[in-house]
Order: sequence, then C-alpha cells, then structure tokens
Amino acid sequence: EKMDMELSDFYMVDEIQGTYRGMMISIPAEDWRVFGEIDWADVIEQLKELSAQVNLKRLLKQPRKKKTPQPKRVKDPKHPHVSTAKLLSQG
Repeated sequence: EKMDMELSDFYMVDEIQGTYRGMMISIPAEDWRVFGEIDWADVIEQLKELSAQVNLKRLLKQPRKKKTPQPKRVKDPKHPHVSTAKLLSQG
C-alpha cells in the first residue's frame, strides 16, 4: 500500500515505455522467440529478480508545493477599468 501511494504511475509508465522502445530497436525479433518457449514459472522468477534491482527512488511521486498567494491588485483611480460591453453599448 505504501508503495502504491508513493510511486508515480507517470514515472513508471514512462520508464517502461522507454525501455520497451530501446529493447525493440536493439534486440532482433528472433531473440524474442525464446520467451514463447520457456516455462511461465521461470519467467516469473526472472522478473522478480530483475524487479529487485529497480531503483525506486527514481519513480517516486513529486510532492506538491504549497501555492503562493496571489498579490493583491493595485487599483489606480486615474485608469479605472471599463468593460468592453459598456463601451460597445455606448457607441
């Protein structure tokens, strides 16, 4: 549960997409055929071993910063605001 709350889905998807694109470019199609022939239990074990090496700090959510309050607007009596609708109705 703690991992679900602290890991960023965006960063995980971005990492997986980038790795997948790189593997599709660098590994020939015939080298992928071996994965269709091996036992699923072996695949699962291999994935567990690989996942233990993932640097989770790279995939953490970024905490939101507190919003800074907007400065109050200064009203200049020499230049009052006039709406466009008011100007058009007078014209």
